[in-house]
Amino acid sequence: MSGVFVAEGDLVVERAIDAGYGLCSILVDGARRKAIPPAIEAAGAPIYGAAPNVLQHITGYHLHRGLLACFHRRPLRPVDEVLATSTTLLVLEGINNPTNLGVILRCGVALGVDAFVMDHTCSDPLYRRAGRVSMGEAYRLPYARLGSFPDNLAVIHDSGFTTLALTPSGDTDIGDLSFGADQRVALVLGSEGPGLSDGTIHACSMRVRIPMSGSVDSLNVGSAASVAFYAIQQARTTPSGGPPRSPSGLLVRLLARLRLA
Repeated sequence: MSGVFVAEGDLVVERAIDAGYGLCSILVDGARRKAIPPAIEAAGAPIYGAAPNVLQHITGYHLHRGLLACFHRRPLRPVDEVLATSTTLLVLEGINNPTNLGVILRCGVALGVDAFVMDHTCSDPLYRRAGRVSMGEAYRLPYARLGSFPDNLAVIHDSGFTTLALTPSGDTDIGDLSFGADQRVALVLGSEGPGLSDGTIHACSMRVRIPMSGSVDSLNVGSAASVAFYAIQQARTTPSGGPPRSPSGLLVRLLARLRLA
């Protein structure tokens, strides 16, 4: 996808610059008294100011955190290039809510995901709200579009990934997984509500679930992603070839903190 995207807020804009995106221009609230961060000023883009009512007319909303920036997009990376540099991969099907997408990507950066790929129905990861919710962390992750699922999952399998479909109907508890330190693993997530399509679930190597207690049958996809990323991280053996990290016990403690176990 060519063109531009908009980032909102000082920190998010700084992280987009740090990730290597080219800054076009900046629009600030004319009533702003806070100094422009040095990293943003150093980028050398023109800075425009506008009164609050003009900003609202331009943007259509109030929440702009005092600063908006326009960035050049980069060409999408080839799928093969993204897969080649990944050990822990995120695969997204039908994640069309930018807020959920932002949460998932922020958790992914924090918990060891190297890159992500999306089907053609997913939201734009550079959409303003997704960037804001991820606190700009999503800009760090390389990503690619992969057409439609389940057919295109074959590319991921051919690259040596074990694919994990996260679904409440899974037959393996995610806390019971165990992987080698360098084993290539792809977590496959579906949209809020419908979840993964049946075809995608059955095309994956494994079907895993997060154990629930009481009457709760599932989590918000962003919350589920964070638990799953943590469990995968803990399921890996140590690089020195030592014993596994006992993922089940660690996952139980994490779920207890979330008051789910």
